[in-house]
Amino acid sequence: MMSFPSVWLTVESFLMGKHPVTQAQWKAVAAFAKVERVLDPDPSKFKGDSRPVERVNWYDAIEFCKRLSQKTGRVYRLPSEAEWEYACRAGTTTPFHFGETMTTDLANYRGADWESDEGTTYSGSYGAGPKGEYSQQTTVVGSFEVANPFGLYDMHGNVWEWCLDHWHENYQGAPSDGKAWETGGDGSLRLLRGGSWYNGPDICRSANRFRYDPDDWHNDLGLRVVSISARTSS
Repeated sequence: MMSFPSVWLTVESFLMGKHPVTQAQWKAVAAFAKVERVLDPDPSKFKGDSRPVERVNWYDAIEFCKRLSQKTGRVYRLPSEAEWEYACRAGTTTPFHFGETMTTDLANYRGADWESDEGTTYSGSYGAGPKGEYSQQTTVVGSFEVANPFGLYDMHGNVWEWCLDHWHENYQGAPSDGKAWETGGDGSLRLLRGGSWYNGPDICRSANRFRYDPDDWHNDLGLRVVSISARTSS
């Protein structure tokens, strides 16, 4: 749960999903022909076709992208960490794409103070921002109607979004072209970005980084896909 000084990168053009992948989209792609592994068509705890799919591990997210690519003939994949942050910030330099703080009128996160099992108290507010609500569940994608300057919704909170990269403690030696960093570091862990409904606002910042075992699946782990112009063979 760390952020680091900014670095300059040249990121090649890509398209990113307007929203996290929904349960309806997941069910549709899960019905496509298997590439490498079986997909549960309905893995989510918080049911709703327009809610984000969750309880998805990294390997399932990769399979989703492979099935979608195979079916459409277009390359779909998870974003690199650099692509995700570039898309989230959309030219902004503040902690959140909508400014210095956020409220639960703008995003789905834990807006109430809470105490960990170890007795540490965490704040439901960030900076000068107010405290708010704690939904304790996902919300329909795009329901806050607050897009960033690139037209992307739910980049802060709702569900964590898997990235391609291995976990690295810092950016030293990272690719300068924005591509996924899939060598070195801890290859047993994968990157996630964005925070979730379960997390406080500090965890949902544009720069915050987190990691999980790629086999992990929880009710706040989802995905968002990117597409590039290259096409697969027909």
